Amino acid sequence: KYFIAAKESGLNLFGHEMKRGGGGESGRISVPVAVPFVDDAGRERSPTLAVTPAFSVMLEPGTQVIPVAGNSSTHVTVGVSYNLNAPAKETLRLEPPQGWFVEPSELPSEFSHRGEKRDFEFKVLPSGLREGRAQIRAALESGGARFTEGYSVVTREDLDTFYYYQPAIQRISIVDVRIPPGLKVGYIMGAGDDIPTVLKQLGMDVTLIPAEKLTSEDLSRYGTIVLGIRAYDTHKEVAANNKRLLDFVSSGGTLIVQYNTGVGDFNKGGFTPFPAQLSRARVSVEEAPVEILVADDSVFHFPNQITQRDFDGWVQERGLYFMDQWDNNFKPLLSSHDPGEQAQKGGLLRAQYGKGTYIYTGYAFFRQLPAGVPGAVRLYVNMLSAGHEKGSP
Repeated sequence: KYFIAAKESGLNLFGHEMKRGGGGESGRISVPVAVPFVDDAGRERSPTLAVTPAFSVMLEPGTQVIPVAGNSSTHVTVGVSYNLNAPAKETLRLEPPQGWFVEPSELPSEFSHRGEKRDFEFKVLPSGLREGRAQIRAALESGGARFTEGYSVVTREDLDTFYYYQPAIQRISIVDVRIPPGLKVGYIMGAGDDIPTVLKQLGMDVTLIPAEKLTSEDLSRYGTIVLGIRAYDTHKEVAANNKRLLDFVSSGGTLIVQYNTGVGDFNKGGFTPFPAQLSRARVSVEEAPVEILVADDSVFHFPNQITQRDFDGWVQERGLYFMDQWDNNFKPLLSSHDPGEQAQKGGLLRAQYGKGTYIYTGYAFFRQLPAGVPGAVRLYVNMLSAGHEKGSP
């Protein structure tokens, strides 16, 4: 009824300018419009009216990291959602950086009904790569109009529904990084991160190992195994098979353990090969200075040379849940701290255990790699390569 009353009164539903008195004062009244309906569960709901474009256009993935040396092709998927009832024919195009090529140059598309969603795939061939940032844009043309943005729906039963709009862009980070040939990496996901996706985009051989298969998995297939963020917190199978992981290291493999938040449980579990104590120490300022403590360690040289410049451009934070105590078998490699605080040296520890290498890191690579921070990408690749220097040409 409010909708009808507003229409009959000539109100602009998104704010009506009105004057009062003789002084010419004006103001704006915002009128939220609710649309009652019965959902699939039979409940009556009244969400706020949302006005969306006829087409929602989004690129998948929204970000990508590619190496300078990787002139091979990549694939981009464009997801299009249609919001009108009448059938429509349109043309979809990708707009790559200058000098890059796209196959096909455009794709015709047809939609028959509201709510229809289709995916369209393009092959992109980069050219003349140099370290830096680039963008690929998508544009859908229909009836003389261009649609160049899309939205995600954010909703919960006890809250309203919101529409998060973003341009139809894939943001690309081009990184000058060397990849060790022949290295096989096994990644055991924890609470969830996008590091494996980035490593695959770089051309690395990465296999996701489900935590529940850790008991039977042939770990000898891998040169390096990585535990995703909070792996011990979220998967009891990781803690139950910790001895298998340490035996993998002892036999010559490299194990990288990333941060966990269950400090007490981690310390009680004795998961490290030598005594060490996890803490809640962190470095929150992303620009905080970082000092390289052991300049001749291979982590800073193979296969990429790491310098102070590689700690530029980090996002959100340096790291969290650093170790604050460790056995002499551990070697702290980096030091950093927030302004006015003591140096934190437990964010990157390396130890030789048997024939292999054990690395603990609290540095926030799970933020840096998806953001395409070049120095963090190079350092992480070096960590994966630690202990495998002799096997490389």
